[in-house]
Amino acid sequence: MLNISTYSIASQINKQEFTAFQNLQQRKNSKAILKILGLTFALFVLSMFLPWTQNIRSNGYVTTLNPFDKPQAIQPLIGGKINAWYIKEGDIVQVGDTIALLEEAKADYLDPAILANTKEQQDAKVKSAAAYLEKRNLLQDQLNALTENQSSKLQQLTIKANQIKLKQQTTESELKAAKTYAENASQQLTRMQEMFEKGIKSLTDLETKKLTNREAQAKLITIENKLSDLDNELLALKQEVTITTTDFNQKSSKIEADIQSADSYRYTLLGESTKLQSKFNQIEQRQQSYVITSPVEGRITKVLKNGIGEYVKPQESIATIVPLKFQRAVELYIQPYDMPLIKEGKKVRLQFDGWPAIVFSGWPNNSFGTFGGKVFAIDNDISDNGKYRILVIEDDSEKSWPELIRIGSGARGLLLLNDVKVYYELWRKLNGFPPDFYEPTEKKSVKNKAPLRKLK
Repeated sequence: MLNISTYSIASQINKQEFTAFQNLQQRKNSKAILKILGLTFALFVLSMFLPWTQNIRSNGYVTTLNPFDKPQAIQPLIGGKINAWYIKEGDIVQVGDTIALLEEAKADYLDPAILANTKEQQDAKVKSAAAYLEKRNLLQDQLNALTENQSSKLQQLTIKANQIKLKQQTTESELKAAKTYAENASQQLTRMQEMFEKGIKSLTDLETKKLTNREAQAKLITIENKLSDLDNELLALKQEVTITTTDFNQKSSKIEADIQSADSYRYTLLGESTKLQSKFNQIEQRQQSYVITSPVEGRITKVLKNGIGEYVKPQESIATIVPLKFQRAVELYIQPYDMPLIKEGKKVRLQFDGWPAIVFSGWPNNSFGTFGGKVFAIDNDISDNGKYRILVIEDDSEKSWPELIRIGSGARGLLLLNDVKVYYELWRKLNGFPPDFYEPTEKKSVKNKAPLRKLK
């Protein structure tokens, strides 16, 4: 009924008797629901203009920033038999505290006096090398003396040769004079013979000239013989020089060979002495390595060898220790398509396993139970899981991370990007577009990174 007539009959009808009138009354009540829906839609539209912080979600775990702060295995430098334990699991040890004591198990080092014996062998080699050095010095002195004798003898022979040469010069002058005298005597004899035949000179004068001629010839022959003797002496002297030089070369070569042999054997002894000294040092270090000490201050978390008398190999882990003081970091893994958006110094919100949190990914400042961090380092090489690893450290401008966080516990991170509107974020995700890229306002340099703890 449209109820448009001038004469209404609405007052004559009992609406409670008809179901249609009851349904029409309920329809009027549904207007409140429409108002609520309209208000909700209006709120939804208004919420589209709220600010939204773009972010990248990632999972990881707690680790340490410094390599020497990570859990590490305690390994003996040498192999041996475990003689005693000085710790148990859960103990806190300082640097240098004794972990275990080993006993020698290698047959080459079972001699109780091996250090003293090795030292004596090394001393004997040193003394032998010193004796050969003395022998070498004596041979060198002998060679020097032989060289001096050779030089003196050659000088004497040279002087003697010079004297012979002077005698030769004098004899040659005498020979010239004797030849002149002999020629004169022969000419005088010839003239005397002619004069005798003519009767001018007597026989006595002729005999005198003959005698003088014979004496001149005899003197000439004598001087020639003397000059020949001097030539023979000079030749013999040259031969003596040759013999002396050859004898010197033979003797000096033998002495030099002996010197080289002494040096060679001395160097061999010195090399063996060095080897023995090295062996001595190795044995000494090996005996010091029987005591296994803690490399860092930390807590013994697991003992990998049990009992007394068990044998261990060199560099075999016998226990695990976790440092008490370490610089914490979170290791997160990022998808490759998100890597261009990651820069050092970017803000990160972290949630740790065991700490309840209420996370609003688009409104990180309104989240509860999360902690601040910043990107410290980014790997250039992809990990085995197909993602890139980044390291996040504490943000000094925000509250500190919980002290009870343990290495290896899980963590979830929100890497904060640009601030946009909610409608834009919905539109971006519906279209599959990447988040907006922007550069951090402050570029973090290496100097602003967390300081590394120095080794003690």
